[in-house]
This record gives sequence, C-alpha cells and structure tokens, in this order.
Amino acid sequence: MPYFDRLYNFACWLTQDRQEAEDLVQETYVKALKGFSSFQPGTNFRAWIYRILRNTFLTSRTGLKTTSTVPLDLEAEEEALPVANETPESILLRRSDGDLIRQALEHLPVIYREVLLLCEVEEMSYQEISATLAIPIGTVMSRLSRARRSLGQELRQPSGKVELKVNHGV
Repeated sequence: MPYFDRLYNFACWLTQDRQEAEDLVQETYVKALKGFSSFQPGTNFRAWIYRILRNTFLTSRTGLKTTSTVPLDLEAEEEALPVANETPESILLRRSDGDLIRQALEHLPVIYREVLLLCEVEEMSYQEISATLAIPIGTVMSRLSRARRSLGQELRQPSGKVELKVNHGV
C-alpha cells in the first residue's frame, strides 16, 4: 500500500495514540478505495491521500479540543520579533533530547503541528501542503512560521517544562 508507513507516522502525531492511528490509516485507505474514481490522474496522489487522512481525523474529532480553532485575527497579526541567532532548527540540532522535542510537538495546536510535520518530516512542498490541507499557500507559510516560532519558544524554556502560549479560541 503506497505511503502506508508515512501515513501511519503522520496519524500517530495527529492522534497521539497508536491504536487510533492504525484505525485512522485503515479508514483512510477504505475511503480512498471507495472514492478512487474522484482521484484525477496526473494530480498529486500523495496530497490526495493525506487530505483524506486529515479530513477523516478531523471528522472523528468533532466537538473535541483537538478541533479547537485559532482565531483568524491571530494569524493576520504579524509580530515584530528581534533578530535571534538561534532558530528552532538550530535548537533542535543542539538539543538531542528526543522526548523534549516530541513533547513540544505534541503541545502544538493541530493546525500548526500538521503543517510542520508535512513540511519537515514528510518533506512536502508548500504547494503540496496547500493541496493537502485545502488552504492557501500564504496560510501554509504563516502557520509554518508560527509553528516554528512556538516550537522554538517551548524548547528554549528552562528545565524543559513545555507550556504553549497560543490563544485557543473556541
């Protein structure tokens, strides 16, 4: 099955539960097979199957905290940050504590975590992410920037205590 391991990995990050991730991937393939006639040859299959997985995940979460949204005005705000010598990427390289990184990623809101994982782990282009998540490329870049900034802030906290400072509007 194409992309099985990668879809399972992404599902694990979304659900934060291995059994639920297995069910999610299985349901994704069932939906993909049933709806394969809607796939347009010549388009990006990977973006198509990831979109099915994501939509299935979001549908299964209706009403739960994982679907809480971030107000749109938060994304429109651009904060002027001082120039820093450290970037989230350099911090990740400097700190080898995988548990701390995993914990920081788990505390990111889903909308930021999914963009970051699709870009950095799945190595999707902005266009592929845009197609997968059905959002404009500008929103992909904005969310990716915010995800990296939030991840960097969490990893810079002393004593490794993870605390996300993002307003979760409901």
